[in-house]
Amino acid sequence: MHIAPRTLAGALLLTLLSLAGCDSEPAPRVATPVTAPQEAILQAGDTTIRASVVQTSALNEVVARQYGIERDDEIVMLLVGLRQGPAAAETSVPASVTASVTDLRGQKQVIEMRELHSGELVDYVGTVSVSLPDTLAFELSIAREGKPTSTMQFSREFFPQ
Repeated sequence: MHIAPRTLAGALLLTLLSLAGCDSEPAPRVATPVTAPQEAILQAGDTTIRASVVQTSALNEVVARQYGIERDDEIVMLLVGLRQGPAAAETSVPASVTASVTDLRGQKQVIEMRELHSGELVDYVGTVSVSLPDTLAFELSIAREGKPTSTMQFSREFFPQ
């Protein structure tokens, strides 16, 4: 999975800020930028499943074009990756990913997921429209061959940028 330099820099900044609070005073509360991917992680046996969501307006033009996705505040991208092995030598795990999202009004949408190839890695990507501001509840079902189906549920807030 490709990680944008801005995403990496934001994660590093949040890590450094959390370590800065190791003295006698409490660490300052830092809000996660709306543009940062918001990741949910599930360990299913020897497979790590990561699901990230981000408003597509936060993607740079090159990445959006590579993913075939329109950049817009009101479009949210869901990216799901399944990996096995040590961090430096991870391999993709094939799966069938189905996803849906429910907004605060109770309206449910199915997210059409498709494979996204990046070198030897395969991820699953889909988009959903949102009326801002909103909180979306995601529900994923991940089926791997010969393994029990895994489910993930998480919610994320989205605001105009």
